[in-house]
Amino acid sequence: MKPFLREKIPAKLSEIPEYTAYEAGYLVTGNAGWRNIRPVINKEKCVGCLQCYLHCPDGVIFKKDGKVDIDYDFCKGCGICKRICKPGAIEMEAEK
Repeated sequence: MKPFLREKIPAKLSEIPEYTAYEAGYLVTGNAGWRNIRPVINKEKCVGCLQCYLHCPDGVIFKKDGKVDIDYDFCKGCGICKRICKPGAIEMEAEK
């Protein structure tokens, strides 16, 4: 029998992780130029919920002026932030 997902949800809000695995700026080498799409944030739609920040595997999303921003030097263009963004504030565009 498979366990219910509810069993994995923390009982208290204080048990939810406050930070990603590594703080922004942990990566030391820039993107090698292989990314062909990149996330772009619509600042008008962004509500500052930081779900994209929590799910970013590389820690390249940070908060600036109450909204999120992306460090494109280290972003791989995986699109996880777009998929997790409920307000639809993140779109993927072709790399220029």
